[in-house]
Amino acid sequence: MRLKSRIPGAFLAAFFALAGAASAQQFVTFGTAGVTGVYYPAGGAICRLVNLGRKDHGIRCLVESTGGSVQNANAIRDHTLDFAIVQSDIQAASLQGTGAFAAEGPDTELRSLFSIHAEPMHLMAHAEAGINGPEDLKGKDVNLGNLGSGTRVLAELLLKYVGLAPDDLSLAADLSSTEQVPALCDGKLDASIWVAGLPNASAQEAVSTCDVRMVPLAGDAIDRLLAENPAYAAAVIPGGLYTGNPDDVPTWGPKATVVTSARMPDAAVYTIVAAVFDNFEDFKKLHPALERLTPQDMIKEGLTADLHPGALKYYRERGWLQDTDL
Repeated sequence: MRLKSRIPGAFLAAFFALAGAASAQQFVTFGTAGVTGVYYPAGGAICRLVNLGRKDHGIRCLVESTGGSVQNANAIRDHTLDFAIVQSDIQAASLQGTGAFAAEGPDTELRSLFSIHAEPMHLMAHAEAGINGPEDLKGKDVNLGNLGSGTRVLAELLLKYVGLAPDDLSLAADLSSTEQVPALCDGKLDASIWVAGLPNASAQEAVSTCDVRMVPLAGDAIDRLLAENPAYAAAVIPGGLYTGNPDDVPTWGPKATVVTSARMPDAAVYTIVAAVFDNFEDFKKLHPALERLTPQDMIKEGLTADLHPGALKYYRERGWLQDTDL
């Protein structure tokens, strides 16, 4: 004896239509960093614009919080992420197989889409810690950033150029952005290094919660660092941006860049790029760090890896790049 279904036919039709639509969608993953930094909301802004048009192009973008630039570059290399944000210096190192990627060798499939915001280094120190410059970190309890992050790479580079090593510190911590503020304010750290776009939520929390100030990073050692490492540039943290820090703070850092692999289909990359630049004014409003961006800078600055053909196709259609520009 056959039992009659109690599920209305219209419901079943709608269910199977939705299932078919879901199966037709292409999901892409977008690696960022910790949720309190700028990478996570910047990646979220990109995915938000992509997802607004998913009915037309069939791509759904999923943001993933990660350990940061080094982890992201490795995930692009081993195909566990489709797109990611990485520091410009980490992009160069992954492409060339140097630094953190010396064991793996060059990632010849790494490709660029565009750069986004500058990422000044924040050296945040307790006012009473006696830290007036990076040379004063010797013998102090300092957070150098979590392992696998671009911050960690830059923190160790900074120490090298001021004649120090992690072993010269009383404590070389590897805390994430969310862990560093409680440690600073509870007196477990004298200082913390963080590389992030402006303004940074973690840095703002630190200066608002306890007596923390931004330490300037300038002088002969920094000049030499910048001269020998062209992936970085001098930067300024504007006075008044952070509570209790009224004066401009000289510093330096890389740029955040969006990357993928050569294996990524041209159409998917084109869709990501178009979602950003077809809605550029909306994109800039989605986070304060994005406000001053220009397409002309984004498609050229901080990009060591070749542009992906999908991105190149879009830029040529807009008249922003010609064959002679490459």
